[in-house]
Amino acid sequence: MKHFFDFDLNNPQERQERLAQYPELSNFYLALREELPQDEYEKLYEAEKQSFYAFNQATSQPKMQWIR
Repeated sequence: MKHFFDFDLNNPQERQERLAQYPELSNFYLALREELPQDEYEKLYEAEKQSFYAFNQATSQPKMQWIR
């Protein structure tokens, strides 16, 4: 399953998929896009995306290794 930020926003089909899978979060970002200037919205969106991936990598389970 794709995460919210994994969808290609330039693809209309993927935008519809994202809206179907994440309706509340999608609507939140749509409302932000309407309220904020475009450059401010893009900076916020990129910061949220980077934060998500940084958190996701930090919390992913490391591979189990034998201790020698």
